[in-house]
Order: sequence, then C-alpha cells, then structure tokens
Amino acid sequence: MSLEWKVALVTGASRGIGRAIALQLAQDGATVACAATKAENAQGTVEAILSGGGKAHAFGVNVGDLSSVDQLVKDVASSVGEPSIVVNNAGITRDGLLMRMSDEDWNAVIQTNLSSIFYLARALTRPMMKARWGRVINVSSVIGIHGGAGQANYAAAKSGIIGFSKSLAKELGPRNITCNVVAPGFIETDMTADLTEDMRAFCVDKCPLGRLGAPEDIAGVVSFLTSDSASFITGQVIEVDGGLFL
Repeated sequence: MSLEWKVALVTGASRGIGRAIALQLAQDGATVACAATKAENAQGTVEAILSGGGKAHAFGVNVGDLSSVDQLVKDVASSVGEPSIVVNNAGITRDGLLMRMSDEDWNAVIQTNLSSIFYLARALTRPMMKARWGRVINVSSVIGIHGGAGQANYAAAKSGIIGFSKSLAKELGPRNITCNVVAPGFIETDMTADLTEDMRAFCVDKCPLGRLGAPEDIAGVVSFLTSDSASFITGQVIEVDGGLFL
C-alpha cells in the first residue's frame, strides 16, 4: 500500500531497527522525518533514502526531554508537514542487577524509552485526530513481556509501552487512528553486538527459525501496520522473535 502524501516520523533512525524502518517507509512512499540524538547522526539514513529516490529529512532530538520533543514536532511540521505516522523506536539500555542499579540508570531508561512515547504521542495525535487518520507504532521488546534478569529498568519501560499503547488505542480508535506495538526479539543491531558467543549460540539454538533477527524483519511488520491492510488492527502486540519465546 502506498504511503504517498503521508509524513512519517521515526525516532532512533540513525541505525539498526530505526534506520531499517525509515528506509522501508520511504520505499512505501512516505516522506520520512528521521530523528536521532543529533541531526547529523541521521544524515546517513537520509542520504540512503534520497539515493533510492525517496524523500527524507534529518532532525535532532533528545526524546527524553519534553522541550526538545516539542521543538522537534514544530520543526517537522514546518519543514515537511504534520506527521500522520509516528514510529517510536528510540531506546537505550543501562543493564545491571537491581541491588546495584543507580537512580540515574533507572531514570535514564524510563525517560528515554517510555516518557518519550508519552511526549510524542500527546503532541502528534492532536493533528491526527483532526485529520481522522493516523498510525502510532511503538517499539517495545520481548523483554517487556517476559522480563530479563539484570534489566528491571528496561523491562519496566518496555512493559509500560504496552499498557500505554493499549490505552491509547481505545482513546484514538473512534478517530480512525490505530496504535500498535512491535516487540522485537534478539535482532542483529548495535544493542545486541555485546552478546557473548555463548549467549548468541543459546538464542540461535532456542529459536525455532535458527537465527537472530534482522532489522528488516521489524521494518516489514511496521510497514504492514501503517498500511490500509492493517486498518482494522489496533491495540495489538506483535512479537517478532522467530518463535524464541514459544
């Protein structure tokens, strides 16, 4: 389904899953606002989109800071138009056992991974409601469903995304706006690059498909959820983990 004339905002678009999502939505026809901590960090994604004949612009934002998010929303609206698609993908990890976890590590993960989604959804859904069309896709994690030792902050944030998204789906449904969650498993990105060989082998062995995922596996699901083919799907959590947690 073509997304021509649609503006899509993707956070964490400089690399990994966010980059793959941005590339896919541009291929689908959307004008993509690629947001990263610094605009120059997203420039590589923008250049890849432009070289493929797509339309994209780079923006800088600290997603955990309300004033920075508000400025991003203004900049995107004035530069390329009001986004009718938002993919909240930006996220960080600060893993550690609970007894040793600092307040800073807890707050940083909650602000970046969860509060950011509240900030952006609140700012962006108002114009979607006026247009009576919109797609909100929030990237959680299988850790938010099943938990993870040494990841209490990350699991709490990613689990919070799920409850938030289901509530938002109920609020926005009457205005023809869907809100869904994609929960990746172990995907080949910078975030999983630090996995030990034993952990990597364990994940591959436990996964029925016998491999780690690729960022494009997530991008394909996001592409579907933005399309008219998914117009009757909302409030759902789609685990993209190769069957790891069956």
